[in-house]
Amino acid sequence: MTEQTLQQKLDSVGNVVDFLRNQQVGPNVYPGVPAEFSNWRNEQRGWAKTAVLFNQSYHMVELYVRGPDAFKLLESLAINSFKNFTVNKAKQFVPCTPDGYVIGDVILFYLAEEEFSLVGRAPAIEWVEFHAQYSGLNVSVERDERTALRTDGKRKNYRFQLQGPNAMKILSQAMGEQAPDLKFFNMAHLDIAGKDVIALRHGMAGQPGYELFGPWADYDAVHSALVAAGKNDGLELVGGRAYSSNTLESGWLPSPLPATYTGDSEIIKAFRAWASANSYAGKCSIGGSYVPDSVEGYYLTPWDIGYGHIVKFDHDFVGREALERMANETHKTKVTLALDNEDVMRVISSVLSKGERAKFIEFPSAVYAMHPFDEVRCDGKAIGVSTWIGYSSNEGRMLSLAMIDPAYVEMGKEVTLVWGEPGGGTSKPTVEPHVQTEIKAIVSPVPYSETARDAYADSWRQKGVGVSGYVNA
Repeated sequence: MTEQTLQQKLDSVGNVVDFLRNQQVGPNVYPGVPAEFSNWRNEQRGWAKTAVLFNQSYHMVELYVRGPDAFKLLESLAINSFKNFTVNKAKQFVPCTPDGYVIGDVILFYLAEEEFSLVGRAPAIEWVEFHAQYSGLNVSVERDERTALRTDGKRKNYRFQLQGPNAMKILSQAMGEQAPDLKFFNMAHLDIAGKDVIALRHGMAGQPGYELFGPWADYDAVHSALVAAGKNDGLELVGGRAYSSNTLESGWLPSPLPATYTGDSEIIKAFRAWASANSYAGKCSIGGSYVPDSVEGYYLTPWDIGYGHIVKFDHDFVGREALERMANETHKTKVTLALDNEDVMRVISSVLSKGERAKFIEFPSAVYAMHPFDEVRCDGKAIGVSTWIGYSSNEGRMLSLAMIDPAYVEMGKEVTLVWGEPGGGTSKPTVEPHVQTEIKAIVSPVPYSETARDAYADSWRQKGVGVSGYVNA
């Protein structure tokens, strides 16, 4: 029996918005690590005060792209420039549809001549896989699936993140010599416990740090060496609960819905005919108070999510013409919303009654679907959407990453977030019967963390826009 395609699945469901909102999956899970090693409060504080070790070895997809035309293929799909992109560098890889809407983003590693890897959520990776076949270019791809979708429990590589004020000191201790002070998104080969480790200068939790990866066989040796090196410098191992919340401080938005459900171009229709019904787009879920008339209401432009400054028209790429038309239009602006403490307490305390209750707020991440979309209002008018929400122990606040009408972007301005789903809630297993309510919030900078805004003089954070990272990928 031929496997159902994504297009066939969409044709069978009728209303795509209702279909995605009632999918029977909650937020992404993080296999391979416990929910907490100590407690999520200490783990959050670790990335701000000492150092943390994130274990990203299990939950992300990795795709190798190899061959004489690998560079050409990847450049033809990315909104950002490939000028001066060479071996031992990495970059955010952001593809768009022919209509100019974001499909997703991942980190692209330039590993060797004619060899690249992409790491992160599946939508952007599936787009590359499709084009590797569709383009006719001389490339090959190898997909290393995330642990949740495999049975052998092993990956091609381990992947760790060492972050925080003490990260450099701990890495130097693990190496037995001074760690190299790499430029942002540059890579180098290091020796840890006699193993060849690739280090990427990175920052995920609003603090300086390194991504470290290498062959799966070296997992235990490298991990043990890092833990031992950090024992006197406050190194915290981070579990799944805290991991999904670190983006709130750094300002990276992990959840643009892949804009591949509609579109009449030959490429996008061919993609939907190629993609499986079990592909990411066919299985992901949407949650929250924002319910547009059509699925296009969830689509986002690069400018909406803070990627406008990396859009470069110095090369041909899928979506270029559409983005050139959009470039001078008004776009949403990404901000942090600091939720009102009393309103948050009111929502939380509603569970201590037998009457009507608001949607339960989980800690530290309050996200209950793979793609959260909550409506943001001001003076009774819808002005944008919130797309990630949770609690920061470092800031002592419930925070939300939102995109709002630029006319309302005034630091300190009060707006409201509509919390909870309409009609008592959808049928997702993470949604209990509840009533919607409004939570006051203050428009605040993004990144919210002062360290994240100030520490990276040569990076996106200094520009006040969010790009890097793949939390909850």
